[in-house]
Parts: sequence; structure tokens; C-alpha cells
Amino acid sequence: MAGRYLGIGLLLGLLLSLPALGAGPGGPTWAQLTPVQRQVLAPLANEWNRLDPERRRKWLGVVERYPTLEPEQQQRLQSRMREWASLSPEEREKAREKFKNLQQLPPEERATVREKWEAYQQLPEEKRETLRTVGPKREPLPSIPAASAPVATPASVPAAPPGQPSALQPPAPRP
Repeated sequence: MAGRYLGIGLLLGLLLSLPALGAGPGGPTWAQLTPVQRQVLAPLANEWNRLDPERRRKWLGVVERYPTLEPEQQQRLQSRMREWASLSPEEREKAREKFKNLQQLPPEERATVREKWEAYQQLPEEKRETLRTVGPKREPLPSIPAASAPVATPASVPAAPPGQPSALQPPAPRP
């Protein structure tokens, strides 16, 4: 009787591990995802099979957390996945680099960036579009005051008498 339960347990364990074995080292293919996983990850459907295993694991982690999100958070996540899927590989790499740099900032600088981002998000769409295309108005760089005396040029400086240093040459060091 115990052997029978052991055999059933081993068979059940083997059957449950088959999908994981079929997934291979790269993680599950799109066809191997559950219907719920495919529904949540739908914006990534066209490129799922090209993602590296680490990225697939991260997205599967998102799927696990998805049911705990509020409906508006779920909508925002879906929207951002669609935006992410529309980026070129170069744009994605640039976004990852910016994120990494942001994570390395001291907490107070990160808070400042977050506050500026939130203020930007509160702007009307027309103003945000202007800022995206033109950029923010920056303070002009301080101008360097013009010199009150004209700058000497080789043509405007008379030649020095023989044995004397020129006005444009620094004096020779003293021993």
C-alpha cells in the first residue's frame, strides 16, 4: 500500500516537472505559458520567445504580483508594457542605463528627481509636449565680462630690444 502511494507520488512529481523540463534553460516559450500569464503579458507576445531567460523570469515575477495590484495599477502596468514593447532595443538599453544611474543616486537626489517627475506629470498635456520637443527653458549661462583693456596680440606688441624678453613671453626663471 505504501509502495503504491510512493509510486503515485513519484509519477505526480514527474508529471508536474514536465512543463518545467519542456521550458528548457531559456524559460517557458510563449506557447508554454498559462492562459493567465499570456493575458497579462499580451503586450510582449511578439517578442517573448526572443527575450533572454533573466528577462523572462522578471516578467513572470510581474505576473505573480499582478493579481495583488489595484485595477488602475494593473491598467498602468499594461500601458507601460505596451510602451516598452514599442521601444527599439537601443531605446530599451538607454532606459535601463538611466534607471541604473537613478538607482545609484543618493536618496535625497532621487527624491528630488521623483518630485520633479511628479510635478511634470501634473502639467497639462500641451505643456508636457512642449517640454518634450523643445526642452525646459534654462537659465542663460553667465557671460564673461569683456576685458577693459585690449588683449595684446603678437601684431600689436612692439618687438623687444635684443636680449630683453618680449611682452608676450614670461620672464625667465631666476636661479
